[in-house]
Amino acid sequence: MNLTRWMNRNPAGARLSSLAIQTEVAEAAKRKDMWTMNGILILTIVGLLIAPFAKAQAAGDAKPAAGPTADSVWAAEVELARALQNNDVDGIARCLSDDWAVISARGGVAEGKSIFPEGIKQGYLTRKAYEVSEPRVHLYGNVALVTAKVHTSGTFGGKPFDVMERATDVWIWKDGSWKCVLSHETKEGA
Repeated sequence: MNLTRWMNRNPAGARLSSLAIQTEVAEAAKRKDMWTMNGILILTIVGLLIAPFAKAQAAGDAKPAAGPTADSVWAAEVELARALQNNDVDGIARCLSDDWAVISARGGVAEGKSIFPEGIKQGYLTRKAYEVSEPRVHLYGNVALVTAKVHTSGTFGGKPFDVMERATDVWIWKDGSWKCVLSHETKEGA
């Protein structure tokens, strides 16, 4: 006997059959909803587990803040010291402002960022050492003062020198970088 005839002859059975179909449909909808909820829960848990690693990675990739900072002026001071140590005329010129001046340990004043580079090019000044220690960095907005102990040696005007100094460099933050505008040298023990 086919199902249609059975349902026509047995109305109670038809109601039961209809209820069974509705129950199956409802159960399928519940299973689908449960799968959806389980998927959302799993994604949430995975996201919560991965987030700290992604945040740590992003922090590691972050660049330091642009602008004048004590760290960035110290990096500029180290760059200048390295250029002086290596007699790197282009490196020295990059660190100095066009109107840079130096007050020597003997009290002389010289102006212009080409002083050291030209002296090195002509063989008048050659450094063998330029070692910086005991730094003090003070930042005043876009102006910074860097004072340090400096051991420097080499030849100047054909005469050897080997001195300990205290040096103060005045730096100005301009156009996205530090430029040294003044250097003041004082011989230790003078």
